[in-house]
Amino acid sequence: MSLPDHDKGLIIINEGYLPLVRQQASPYCDVRPCSNDISLLVIHGISLPPGCFGGNAIDALFCGQLEGNGDPRLSALSGLRVSAHLLIRRDGEITQYVSFLRRAWHAGQSSFDGRQACNDYSIGIELEGCDDLAYEDSQYQQLVRVSRALMAAYPAINKDRIVAHSEIAPGRKTDPGPAFDWQRYFRLLAVSAS
Repeated sequence: MSLPDHDKGLIIINEGYLPLVRQQASPYCDVRPCSNDISLLVIHGISLPPGCFGGNAIDALFCGQLEGNGDPRLSALSGLRVSAHLLIRRDGEITQYVSFLRRAWHAGQSSFDGRQACNDYSIGIELEGCDDLAYEDSQYQQLVRVSRALMAAYPAINKDRIVAHSEIAPGRKTDPGPAFDWQRYFRLLAVSAS
């Protein structure tokens, strides 16, 4: 499947932000140890409560406002200090929580290619989903558009430096899971580059 012509346009990154997407500032970020070292893209999957889509629980988690509301699946996350740079919802809506120039707290204990602390040098994109349910066409299209823009803005990110959360935290994380179609994503990414 190729992207329609209107989806091939670049998304503009302006001083670490995507100006045309929903902004929701997270307090869970800080200064990168080296501001010029953005060289890895990490793809995640998230749903809150697990397997449920929509609602404001993801925003609340990333902004430190998650209340359990009697749901033990959410109560266990209350007080957790995590964020991501972006979330792509099931319908393709994008929310940015952290500037790409800052360190979001998305990867946790992690390593890539022998280098520890992936948060220091990576960008984290969450896809609303779960390991065992197919992701939506609109999510692949938006992820490809954002990925191309990130690769243009931060040239150290290339196809070989786009990874799953499970790849940098094996045994600890499984997302985005087997339901994420890496072949489709990379095929679309190559098509959009032409």
